[in-house]
Amino acid sequence: MDIKEIQSLIKFVAKSGASEVKLEMEDVKITIRTGEAGGKGETTYIQQVPTMAAAPAATAPAPAAATETASAAPAPASEDSKYITVKSPIIGTFYRKPSPDKPMFVEVGSTINTGDVLCVIEAMKLFNEIESEVSGKIVKVLVDDASPVEFDQPLFLVDPS
Repeated sequence: MDIKEIQSLIKFVAKSGASEVKLEMEDVKITIRTGEAGGKGETTYIQQVPTMAAAPAATAPAPAAATETASAAPAPASEDSKYITVKSPIIGTFYRKPSPDKPMFVEVGSTINTGDVLCVIEAMKLFNEIESEVSGKIVKVLVDDASPVEFDQPLFLVDPS
């Protein structure tokens, strides 16, 4: 279940007038609570159920992140087909610097090569370096520093020429 499906489910539940909906699938449990008895607002809980196959990835996220980057990173942007979109291989917090007192990994206009570190994404107290799968020039940074990112969210636009 992707984020768009979850968002549309939340909107549907809010419009339906139901006070609480629980949905359990193989790998995800979702509970949506809407304005109950005089209370205002909406609460959504999403819990990913760990599977046996996910256990090794949790203990060694760096190799898993590199594998996912290879399959998800180079994808043509829908707006401008000459640019390649580098996407997030994991959910976490996006950082453009290795630490607050260090310079940014890349800036707009930076020339990058395959294997260069573009950013780090913190997930569960682990910092995963996101490496470039393409060579080229950074055209645009699509995410602000220290912002949360979702799986497959575009991070950078790269001009491969």
